[in-house]
Amino acid sequence: MKKFVILLIVLLVAGTTADAQLLERLKNRAQDAVERNVGNIVEQEINDAFEGKKKDKKDKKSKNSKSEEADYEDEEVAGQQGEPEATVGSVKNDFVRGSVVMFEDNMQGEQVGEFPSKWDLVRGNAEIATIQGQKCIALIDGDGWITPLVKGGIKNYLGDVFTVEYDMLYDDRAKDGAPSIEIDFMHETERHDNEIFTVHYYMGYDKQTIDCDYVRPTDEGWTHKEGSTSAHDCCVINDGRWHHFALSFNKRALKFYVDGKRVVNVPSVKAGAGWMTIWSGHNNERPTYVKNVVIAKGAVDLYERQETDIDAKVAAVEKAIAETGKFVTNNILFETGKATLKPESMEEIQKVAEYMKKNPQARFEVQGHTDNVGSDKTNDPLSQARAEAVVKALEEQGVDPFNLRPVGKGSHEPVADNSTDAGRAKNRRVEFIKK
Repeated sequence: MKKFVILLIVLLVAGTTADAQLLERLKNRAQDAVERNVGNIVEQEINDAFEGKKKDKKDKKSKNSKSEEADYEDEEVAGQQGEPEATVGSVKNDFVRGSVVMFEDNMQGEQVGEFPSKWDLVRGNAEIATIQGQKCIALIDGDGWITPLVKGGIKNYLGDVFTVEYDMLYDDRAKDGAPSIEIDFMHETERHDNEIFTVHYYMGYDKQTIDCDYVRPTDEGWTHKEGSTSAHDCCVINDGRWHHFALSFNKRALKFYVDGKRVVNVPSVKAGAGWMTIWSGHNNERPTYVKNVVIAKGAVDLYERQETDIDAKVAAVEKAIAETGKFVTNNILFETGKATLKPESMEEIQKVAEYMKKNPQARFEVQGHTDNVGSDKTNDPLSQARAEAVVKALEEQGVDPFNLRPVGKGSHEPVADNSTDAGRAKNRRVEFIKK
C-alpha cells in the first residue's frame, strides 16, 4: 500500500508545472493518507496484540476455572467415596421377551375394513384399519373387546410364565376422549367376565394413570394393587403416537413396561392365567389402535433374594439355638497350649456375631472346653482365657459384651472319649449357651 501511494506521488510530481499546486495538494493528501494508514495499521496491530493478550488471559482464566471446577468435582467424588451408589431405576428396563413365541400378528396381508383374521370378538367391534401408513386393529364403537386366536383354539395357553407385547396408539390431544384401556387375563373358562387380573390405563382430561387390579383367590372382588403408577411420571400415551407396551408374568410377579421403561411392579399377584383379552372403552370418534402383538412363553427372571454364604451359616446358628438352646462348635481354633485364636477361626466367630447382632437382647454364656491332655491346673485357666478371647473377638465384631459371660470349663465336661484323637478333637470346643 505504501509503495503504491509513493509511486502515485512520483507520477504526479512528474506532471506539468501548471498542475504544481494541484500536485502539491495531492502530495500532501497522499502523505496524510499514508500516515493515517500506517497509523491505523499500527494502532490495529496494537489493539490486536492487546485483545490477543486479553483473550489469552481469558482463555487461561477459563482453563484454570475449568481445571478448578474439575478439581472441585474430583473433590466431591472423593468425598463421596464409600457412600452407597444410587441404583434407583437401574433395573426398570429389564424386560426380556419369552423364548417361545405362541402368537404373533403384525397385520400384514389383512384387508382394511375386515375383522382381524387372527382374533376373536368378545364384545363390541374391531376391524383392520390403516393409520399413519401402517395396518393395525381399530377398536371401535366405544366398546371393542377382542382376544387372540392362539393355535389350537385353546383357552389355557398362557400358563404361569409368559410375556405379552403390543404397540398401541390413541389420539386424545383434543382432551375429549377420556378412554379406559385394559389388557385382561382370564381364568381358563370361556366367560368373558372372569378376569384374574388386569392392567388398566385411564387417560382422563387432566391426568393419566396405569394400575393393576387382581381378583383374590377367595373371590372377595377386585383388589387394587400398590404397583400402580401415574402415567405422566413415565410417559404420555394419548398423544397420537405409537407406544410400545410389554407385560411379564412369572408365577406371581407382574411387571409392566411402557416404551421400555418398567412402570408397574407387583411382586405377588398369586394367580396364573388361561387366556387374555384387549379392551378399550372410549369416544367413538377416537378409536384405539393396536398392532404388532406378540405372546410368548417365558418371562423376566423371578426376583428372589440370593442367600449369601453368611446367611446360610447364621441360619445354622439360629436353628441350633432354637432347637437346643445352644450352639456348639469345634471350628474356633487356638494355638496349642495358648489362648491365641488362629486366623481360620474368624469365619466361625463372624457367623456367631451376626446371629447375636440380629438378637441384641439375647444373653449367652461362652464356654471354653479342653481335652484331658495336661493337668486341671493348666487346662482350667487355659479354657477360661480362651473363652475370654472369644468374647473379645465377638466384641470386635460389634457384639455387646454386656450380653456375654466367659466361663472356662477345662476338661470336666467331655462329650467324647478322650482316649482317641477324634474324641479329644470333639472335646476341644466352644459352646454358646443361651441364658
